[in-house]
Amino acid sequence: MIFDCEQYAGLCECGRDHELETKKVVVEYGALDHFEKYMQDVGLGSARRAVVYDTFVYNLPGVKHLKADQEIVLESKGLRAEDVLIEDMMTKLDSPEVIVAFGAGTIMDFGRYPAYKLGIPFVAVPTLASSDGFTASICSAIIKGQKKSTRMKAPALVVADLDIIKGAPMRLVSSGINDILAKYVSLADWKIASLVSGEDYCEKIAGLAEDALVTMRAAADKMAATGEIDHEAMTMAQMKSGLTMQLWDNSRAASGAEHLMAHLVEMHPPRFENAEGIHGECVGVGTFAAVKEYKRLRKLTPKAKKFEPLTGEWVMEKFGERLYDGIMKENSNDILATFDPQNIIDNWDRICAIIDEIPEPEELEALYKACSCKYLPEHIGIDPELGNEALYISAAIRNRLTLIRMTRVLDFGE
Repeated sequence: MIFDCEQYAGLCECGRDHELETKKVVVEYGALDHFEKYMQDVGLGSARRAVVYDTFVYNLPGVKHLKADQEIVLESKGLRAEDVLIEDMMTKLDSPEVIVAFGAGTIMDFGRYPAYKLGIPFVAVPTLASSDGFTASICSAIIKGQKKSTRMKAPALVVADLDIIKGAPMRLVSSGINDILAKYVSLADWKIASLVSGEDYCEKIAGLAEDALVTMRAAADKMAATGEIDHEAMTMAQMKSGLTMQLWDNSRAASGAEHLMAHLVEMHPPRFENAEGIHGECVGVGTFAAVKEYKRLRKLTPKAKKFEPLTGEWVMEKFGERLYDGIMKENSNDILATFDPQNIIDNWDRICAIIDEIPEPEELEALYKACSCKYLPEHIGIDPELGNEALYISAAIRNRLTLIRMTRVLDFGE
């Protein structure tokens, strides 16, 4: 399957002129057999290329190494998307005209970060479909000690060879399911935020995210019922979700309250030092926690209360000295201070209707179990008693309007 990216670019009814750096997305069996043709198609066939791998992928039996002017093979043990490590790799680059990142999500940031800094294209060759970051322009890296989602470089070309992807462990397949089912929450958060604060919203981009969700849900239901894994559908769902981040120039359609759980795990604040899990697993835990909480809030009748900024004492207690400055800076211009909390109350019935579109927790739990997905705090090393609190703590990591964040200006009389 080759996805026509251009159909989503250009002037939109939402008033924005959507741009896409990605010219072609290929999701096919044997796709790497035609890699040079695809590079020619996007105008990069003769460009001097550096191909970046990690040692695990580079040494996989049967993996076809791409033609390269320079190969960089990074030690996979302990490898993480962090500015210090990426910039160290950049010192080894020999004047490439394009960077090809061949591997999993972490390796993609070793492509998009230097490509952005050097002002050159980057090409993604994913080896699994465990998250939607492959077609995104967002670099989710640790920068100056804090996890940041920063716009950098999207791939000009994505070539996903299903002969490689189908060999991924079941854990990564399940992680990919988690990452797309999270759109139940992220899309609800975006709709609610637009409703109460006037935040910009795009039906076309939300529709693309919804398309990714519907595709993944059908594939997950099929897997739950038959055990059959539709790698093509699951991979294309990831690619479509990632494209929404390019089109909107941020991760709004793909990341809401649920995704912040993954950032919490990666940042290891006090009481979460032992938390561990790959991205999709952590997102699955955040999704299930958010769904349960949204369904609980939906049954209540709130009143508006005055906005109060997060206190330094609270931030120090929840995040510790190491993360304090970054969290305080992120919340210095709190989105909650930009609109009247009464707007939430005036639209509560419509918010409840949006929440009603989310599947019930029992339905999701059955699907998670059938697809071997992780979805409970203890699945990623978080004390079960901290599960719901983790959802609220993580809301401070990003100054993004979610229903969880909105509860700071709501009184539920509990």
